[in-house]
Amino acid sequence: MTESVPVLIVADSELMPTYAKPGDAGCDLRASEAAVVPARGRVLVKTGVSIALPEGYVGLVHPRSGLAAKYGVTVLNTPGTIDAGYRGELMVTLYNSSDEDFEIARLDRIAQLVIQEFSVANFIQVEKLPESHRGESGFGSTGVK
Repeated sequence: MTESVPVLIVADSELMPTYAKPGDAGCDLRASEAAVVPARGRVLVKTGVSIALPEGYVGLVHPRSGLAAKYGVTVLNTPGTIDAGYRGELMVTLYNSSDEDFEIARLDRIAQLVIQEFSVANFIQVEKLPESHRGESGFGSTGVK
């Protein structure tokens, strides 16, 4: 199933989110202006894009794996959440984990946007949760190997 998502471009049409290859889950978001992500620092990068998502859908902003692997640059609040009611410009908080500044040029691909359908939970307060196989085992409970 393919859902049509209206996209409003508040800058050049060159900033339109695009899928690099058929079947990709994430479309590329580009920088609308040059920026520098300082070593061990963060910067908020504008994309020049506003979107209108249908009710029941969310936009999730993920890092680009190449930026993370090659340069140590990632999306700080991964995944960033874009609610269906938000109409402002999409901006991405990039973090540079390396010891060198990272330069971003206008139109560089900086993140991926994944659009996903979701359910709204109906929270029910109870005195006790039902038992499960895992129980309260948390972080690291399954080991490393």
